[in-house]
Amino acid sequence: MNRKTQSEYYSGVFLVVISAVTFSTAGLFTKGVEAGSWEVIFWRAFFGAAFTTAWITGRGTLRQNFLSMGTSGLAVAVVGALGTAAFITSFKFTSIANVSLIYAISPLIAALLAWFVIGEKVSSRTMAGCLGALLGVAVIVWGSLGQISLYGDLLALWMAIVMAFIMVMYRKYPDTPGAGPAVLSSVLLLPFAAIFGDPFDIERTEIYVLSAFGLLFAIASVTLAEGAKRVPSGQTALLSILETPLAPVFAFILLTEIPNTETFIGGSVVLFAVLFAIRKNT
Repeated sequence: MNRKTQSEYYSGVFLVVISAVTFSTAGLFTKGVEAGSWEVIFWRAFFGAAFTTAWITGRGTLRQNFLSMGTSGLAVAVVGALGTAAFITSFKFTSIANVSLIYAISPLIAALLAWFVIGEKVSSRTMAGCLGALLGVAVIVWGSLGQISLYGDLLALWMAIVMAFIMVMYRKYPDTPGAGPAVLSSVLLLPFAAIFGDPFDIERTEIYVLSAFGLLFAIASVTLAEGAKRVPSGQTALLSILETPLAPVFAFILLTEIPNTETFIGGSVVLFAVLFAIRKNT
């Protein structure tokens, strides 16, 4: 590895780590305001779309990201909107730890989906990791049976499936732009959030907080996209998993949210299974 390549690699690692740390704050913003799910969705979508569009415009890639996204980009935007609505809402019904740990299985679901849809080979190691991760999720969900948190757990699982679908779409159609569909996904959510929520009737200070949420979401998306170009996919996946343990830690420190026993046990199984499955690719 020459000096230039090494510099690119380390800058890529830094960007992916920044992305993981930033993504791990999603639950804090959602649970840290009194606004309901639809209000959070509206302002996160509005500011996230605005900041990302500004970044695209500054780079001069407006046409590439919006006019050339094609059918695959539209599919990613529509499915992404459904997933984002579920993801934000899940934090209002279950713990941040549950959401982050369930969401962590999305790369493994993507591996199975890629095998089924586009014929990518799945190694026995990945298959074992998938089974282990699903077992871990089952333990987490078991701890929510009979409680309202079960609804939040299922929404988090839906988001994991959605993210897996998006990963597979980008594998099958690698020329699909990243920023354009992300902006369109946010725009699609705005009318529904305005109809089902009351985004203009919340405290102004909360709007400021949610504008920061939108900005951080844009930063996380951009840094992940840029970092992934410089770091091997297996290492990108490993670094991205930093989000999973960080989210519950931040929730404990700032919101004094303590996961239940099933979350500790199931979460440990999930993390071990994901690390076991992707370790081979690093």
